[in-house]
Amino acid sequence: MIQALNYIGFSSPRYEEWLTFGPEVLGLQLADRGEDGTVRLRADDAAHRLSIHPGDEHALEYIGWGVHTEEDLAALTQRLTDHGTKVHEGTPEEIADRAVAGMVWFDDPFGIRHELSWGQVRLPGTFHPGRAMSGFITGEQGLGHGVLVVPDIEQADDFFSGVLGFRLSDRIIDPPLNARFYHCNGRHHSLAVAEMPGMAGFQHLMLETRSLDDVGIAYDLCEERGVPIVLTMGRHTNDLTTSFYLYSPAGFHIEYGTGGVTVDDDNWEPATYPKTKIWGHRGTRHRDELPFAILHPVNEGL
Repeated sequence: MIQALNYIGFSSPRYEEWLTFGPEVLGLQLADRGEDGTVRLRADDAAHRLSIHPGDEHALEYIGWGVHTEEDLAALTQRLTDHGTKVHEGTPEEIADRAVAGMVWFDDPFGIRHELSWGQVRLPGTFHPGRAMSGFITGEQGLGHGVLVVPDIEQADDFFSGVLGFRLSDRIIDPPLNARFYHCNGRHHSLAVAEMPGMAGFQHLMLETRSLDDVGIAYDLCEERGVPIVLTMGRHTNDLTTSFYLYSPAGFHIEYGTGGVTVDDDNWEPATYPKTKIWGHRGTRHRDELPFAILHPVNEGL
């Protein structure tokens, strides 16, 4: 029933840096700010896709998944309840903040907050990139993908696939990396989970552009502005995306890439890969110096 990654929200003491970093480096468009100063960013004609809230520390606040209809939302809510997950109604203020018609939320088995919504507000013909570029691959494929760190990958699979209905795209097992990739639309994966015993959190958000030039320009801008690049340009084995990874001002990594494959459920066969890359994606000194993800011990919550 989940159709796409519709939006995501973080908090950070460096939230105001996104007023320039978001449009000038990533090419996102600034939307109206929240009353508390929250920086909201657009990647297409949706009202906003990415929110950076004021906060004392870097944190993932919520991941927003979209469903088609109010009836789908009710059905998925019931499914979660039947599996013992406590589901909460979004407040009117939260629903307005997310720019949706209706929303519920729940914590996954690892304490990460997920939101389910329908009726995302869209403003056709109004998206203008923050810098010259060809734009982002969104639409039915949603914002991009998010990668979670989980303490137990089998428990994660039981929940995300067995309860929420995400479909396995493939696996990468390259010790110590043990990761699974899931789709809910044509995008190769909207969700991935990587196992790290005793820890939970958020590793990276992927934004997919319409051209390789968009990626190369962003790479140059990062170098010119001193934005930490953690993995150089490279190409993945599983989704064939050409991308690089940077460390954002909100403490999470961003994969900025293009050319990802699409999934056809009628013909797709999940595979297992022993490596993450075909070429490139070399770690820089920043990879060793900066946090790998926004992480907390799982028993302390997020």
